[in-house]
Order: sequence, then C-alpha cells, then structure tokens
Amino acid sequence: MATDGDGRWSRGREVMDDVYGEGFSATYYPVERTQPYHRETVEHLFGDVWSRPGLPVRDRRLLVIGATAALGRADLVRIQALGALRNGELTRDELREGVLQLAYYTGWGNATAVDRGVEDAIADHEKEEAG
Repeated sequence: MATDGDGRWSRGREVMDDVYGEGFSATYYPVERTQPYHRETVEHLFGDVWSRPGLPVRDRRLLVIGATAALGRADLVRIQALGALRNGELTRDELREGVLQLAYYTGWGNATAVDRGVEDAIADHEKEEAG
C-alpha cells in the first residue's frame, strides 16, 4: 500500500469532502489506494484541480453538471446536485431551472437523465435534513 508521505492523498480527500459533503471521501475512498485512476482522482482532480483558486467550487460544479448532462449521466448529476444542496451553493429551484436550461443545449433525452439526477438528489437531501 502506498503511503501519504507528501500529504496529497489526505489533501485530496479533504477537498473531496468540501465539494460533496463531510464523509463522502470515506465512503468512496475509505483507504489509500494504489490504483492509478483512484490516486489521480483523489490527489490530482481534487487535491490539485478542484482546490485551485481560479474558480469557486459552485462554478466548477456548474461546469461539471453541464458536462455530465451532455453525457446523460443521471448518477453523476445526482452527486453534483447533492453536493450543491449540502453546501448551500444551489437551491432546489435553481437546480430545477438548470434542468430546463440544459435541455436546450444537451438534448431533451439527456435532460430527462439530468432531471432524474436532480430529483434524486433533492429527495436524498430532504431525507438527510429530516434526520
């Protein structure tokens, strides 16, 4: 198993939790991984890219929602939308308005997947708020 001697793994997990909510990284990356894809996701994507000062997390998230909408990936939209709700970056109404906006740029079929991801995230967030 690799070691986190330079702190990049820990830093990436911290940023991941800042982006998606406390404990997210522990769910997806409970132990330090040696697989290249996992290490690059945590250390580079989150530790280096998401943490850059050039754009706030909310703006990065909107870009990712647009990109995942173009791919028709309800599962990835759900993760982003839930993170936005947890962090207070976007409201339910703003997310729903975004679905309509994206429908015209990503296609109606992809927007159906985006809508499903957004509505699933809203339902998840409501359950979390209820305790």
